Amino acid sequence: MGRWTVSSLKPVIEAIIFASGGSVSLSNLRQTISDAPLELIRQALGELQDDYSRRDRGIELVEAGKGYRFQTRQAYRKWIIRSSRKSCQRLSRAALETLAVIAYKQPVTRAEIEKVRGVDSSGTIRYLLSKNLVRIAGRKDVPGRPLLYGTTNHFLEVFQLRSIRDLPGIDELESGLAARQAPLFDKKAAS
Repeated sequence: MGRWTVSSLKPVIEAIIFASGGSVSLSNLRQTISDAPLELIRQALGELQDDYSRRDRGIELVEAGKGYRFQTRQAYRKWIIRSSRKSCQRLSRAALETLAVIAYKQPVTRAEIEKVRGVDSSGTIRYLLSKNLVRIAGRKDVPGRPLLYGTTNHFLEVFQLRSIRDLPGIDELESGLAARQAPLFDKKAAS
């Protein structure tokens, strides 16, 4: 195609992301549409995100991990779960705890994870590795050279984060948990 405009790029980008079935990185879009200026691609992505956020649609275009993807809006997820024949896999409490330690302290060794959790985490780490939520991030430069673990781009996508810096702060987590648990301890709410 000759001269690109934002309006001519939008349907091309939309089709590429839709057809991918997952996330498409900005660099992948740039390679695919090599004759379009990077700034125009960014503008088209921004307008597409605006288009999907303004309309009453069941899907949205989000930036997650290192790419852009279409996903079901939170308000409509229960309908997808109802229509799906396969069960939604949830992480166990042990897996969530281990994943949280890895996410907030990465890169981290198994011994460091176990020090925080107080229990053996080797099986849980293997499970998280198999689900592509964590990865081996290298080895620590200490005697025995234990493996270091970190999160993956898939982790960012699953938890709808652009980067690890978008994780909520510890203060936010504690206040969120306190707000959710308050009714459990409120005698007026129990009666």
